[in-house]
Amino acid sequence: MSVRKREWTTPKGEQKSSWVVDYTDTGGKRRLKTFTRKKEADRFAATAAVEVREGTHVADSASVTIEKAGSLWIASGENAGLERSTVNQRNSHLEHHILPMIGQMLLSKLTVPAVRDFEDRMRKEGRSPAMVKKVLTSLGSILADAGERGLAARNPVRDIKGSRKGRDRRQEKRQKGKLGVGVDIPTRDEIKALLGAVEGNWRPLLLTAVFTGMRSSELRGLRWQDVDFKRGEISVRQRVDQFREMGPPKSEAGARTIPVPPLVINALKELKLKQGNKPGLVFANPDGDSRSHSNVVRKGLQPAMVRAGVTIDSGKVDKKGNPILKAKYTGLHALRHFYASWLINRKEDGGLGLPAKTVQERLGHASIVVTMNLYAHLFPRLDDGTELAQAANILLS
Repeated sequence: MSVRKREWTTPKGEQKSSWVVDYTDTGGKRRLKTFTRKKEADRFAATAAVEVREGTHVADSASVTIEKAGSLWIASGENAGLERSTVNQRNSHLEHHILPMIGQMLLSKLTVPAVRDFEDRMRKEGRSPAMVKKVLTSLGSILADAGERGLAARNPVRDIKGSRKGRDRRQEKRQKGKLGVGVDIPTRDEIKALLGAVEGNWRPLLLTAVFTGMRSSELRGLRWQDVDFKRGEISVRQRVDQFREMGPPKSEAGARTIPVPPLVINALKELKLKQGNKPGLVFANPDGDSRSHSNVVRKGLQPAMVRAGVTIDSGKVDKKGNPILKAKYTGLHALRHFYASWLINRKEDGGLGLPAKTVQERLGHASIVVTMNLYAHLFPRLDDGTELAQAANILLS
């Protein structure tokens, strides 16, 4: 690899010069790259020498645009059988955020400063912090896919995340709030009021949600063959996604068997009697098809919340000037959070007092880390003063 100065005279008699890096790439092809300043040429030569030696160098002329790499990334996701919602999210990030700003940039030109500039532009144009983070993750995934294809030598998004990892983790710990009972997790009294107000076929559905912690997609995909009335168990074997398509559980851990109390079993028996002995979905709509998530929330959960008085002020008033109340908890995930708290709480507090590993298995979390990140603060403290005193008395008695 060499750096040499090139000089020439223009037709107008002007003296011009540039600096040329002459090197051979990883494929044995000779490459020439021109710079206006020697400092830039030397910097490129030093970097390229390392990349060629490591077999990761990609010349500008052999590079592709971010738009092209993005289309390959989308195709790879589709070929890998990713869920339609995931592919749609990839398309959205690419079409609405990445392409308008940096779509025509070559991958070989995408550096850490370029990624920082892209990040700053997204913020200036009004993208939320959460959206900026998601789009950067997608950009990093595009570069990773391109790297596997030999189209990118480095992944500056990964470099940035690596340098921020510790700082971001500390900041998240400072900013991230814990799930609060009465804020994110319904209280015992609120659950009692809700189940007392729910009516019709919504009652067995919401009872099942409260006492199994099943995800909305799992409830909507539950079949009668997955309900064991004799053993008092419900098995999660499939789910219905947002497009109302059947598929396997969210993860391998999502396939699980959940013991349920007689209250749920009796409600399901009554529902089965109404439906007859025909097989199919437990919580189907009147036509026998799966319900949509919005249908369950807007027609089942939220009206029951309002009737139960589990509400907050919407900030609006009716024609008579009275405040309009709305459901305090707007999604089924609140019931999943309550189920988790019920599993964790001590028996003397009305819970089951189960260990963390069992809680993870009942919820279908892929990792115990997920469970503890969400619910660690709900587990009883092992250094509780009363328990310590009892243990000390037993030891010395």
